[in-house]
Amino acid sequence: MKIAILHIGDVDKAATQSIRNGLCKALPKIACTVLKEAMPIPQEAYNSTRKQYKSIYILARMSDFIEDRDAECVLGIADVDLYVPRLNFVFGQAECPGKFAVISLTRLNPQFFGHPPNNSLFHERSLKEAVHEIGHTLGLHHCRNSRCVMFFSNSLLDTDRKGPSFCVSCYSHVARRT
Repeated sequence: MKIAILHIGDVDKAATQSIRNGLCKALPKIACTVLKEAMPIPQEAYNSTRKQYKSIYILARMSDFIEDRDAECVLGIADVDLYVPRLNFVFGQAECPGKFAVISLTRLNPQFFGHPPNNSLFHERSLKEAVHEIGHTLGLHHCRNSRCVMFFSNSLLDTDRKGPSFCVSCYSHVARRT
C-alpha cells in the first residue's frame, strides 16, 4: 500500500516528517511519501462566523492536487481549525472507505490552548490522528476499545489516552487491506 502526504497550506515540516516516520512504523507494509507540491487552502471552506474551515470542502478538492496517482491513500495535513456541521471542531475527517483523509494540526498543538510548547506530545497526537484517519480510509469505523487508535476522540483527553496502534480486532482488518 502506498500513502501520499499532501500539505494543505503552510504546514510544519518537522511535524510532517514525524507523521511520515510514525506511519511507517505503525503500518510497516506501507510506503509513505510526502508530495512536493502543497495544496492551497480552499477559501470556500472558510466560515467567517466560526473562524474555522469546513473539512468536507478540503477533502473534495484534494484529488485536484495529487501528483502521485498510484497512492491508495492521500493524507492531507493542514494547520487550520477544521469543523463539520453539528460539531464544534474535528481533528480530522476521512472517506470511509475511500482514498482521501485530512487532519488538522491546530488543536493538537498544546500552544493552541496556551500551554508551553511540547513537540513530543504534539507529534504523538498528530501521529494518532493520522493513523486514525487512514484507518477510516481502509473502512474501519470507530472502535469501542478506548486504547485503540480508532477510538473516537471527542477531546484531547481521548486522544492522549488512546494508543498510536490498532487493537487486535482493528489490526486484523488493516492487515487484510494492506
